[in-house]
Amino acid sequence: MAVLERLAEGLERRNPELAEHFVDELSRAKVVKSAALPVDTVDLGSTVTFRDETTGKSQTVTLALPENADINEGRISVATPIGVALIGLSAGAKFSWLANTGTKHELLVEDVHR
Repeated sequence: MAVLERLAEGLERRNPELAEHFVDELSRAKVVKSAALPVDTVDLGSTVTFRDETTGKSQTVTLALPENADINEGRISVATPIGVALIGLSAGAKFSWLANTGTKHELLVEDVHR
């Protein structure tokens, strides 16, 4: 949790709106050890398959710290709008995501592997 809190603080300078959303998510989070998380719950390092309900396209990504993120390798940063949205979700969860273009997407978490 401390790592995520430091990331949120760092975001305040670059993207205050995202930082606020990140802090809101962290304030609602229940802190547990990774070993105690259900296997289908998104955590750092989780590989997640989600489907965009608007386009029908599925995508598989691994949630990573910013320094390990590489979109070409399928690793997305937890400090992005979609990364913030995914953390803590489980298979079957739906969430909304606003793309950089301003387009709203409805996404469904199809599968999670840790």
